[in-house]
Amino acid sequence: MAGGLQNDDDELAESHEINVTPFIDVMLVLLIIFMVAAPLSTVDIAVDLPVSTAKAQPRPDRPVFVTIKADRSLALGNDPIPPAGLAAALDTATKMDRQQRLFLRADKSVPYGDVMGVMNLLRAAGYLKVALVGLEGVDGAGKSPPAPAPVSAPPRPTP
Repeated sequence: MAGGLQNDDDELAESHEINVTPFIDVMLVLLIIFMVAAPLSTVDIAVDLPVSTAKAQPRPDRPVFVTIKADRSLALGNDPIPPAGLAAALDTATKMDRQQRLFLRADKSVPYGDVMGVMNLLRAAGYLKVALVGLEGVDGAGKSPPAPAPVSAPPRPTP
């Protein structure tokens, strides 16, 4: 036999190949789980947000959204809450971590005073890191906001 040695007496021959099929199966199952779970982690309350031209910041893994709807009612995530229960609901949602950033969303029809009222409730509850949420550089009609007019120097008098 010119190609290798074979011993028919050994019933448990070693295999020097790695079987990656179970690894691939596990990875495909995890991919499907994440594809199904990712849309469930978003907030589904319809709010007409105002436009912001600020650069978008990275989003944390589990953001906490406080929403002021057009009818001035509050929601934490997808759950409606009364203004008096905001502090207790936030403590439950953040596990008493008052250093966690909260994301405040408000319908653009909500008056500024009402937004400040909710921000005062957040501050009274001990939550000082509040980020305001807005649309990214697109107004309600789907157009980009107008660019600011360039500033030019005043004309020089000619001699």
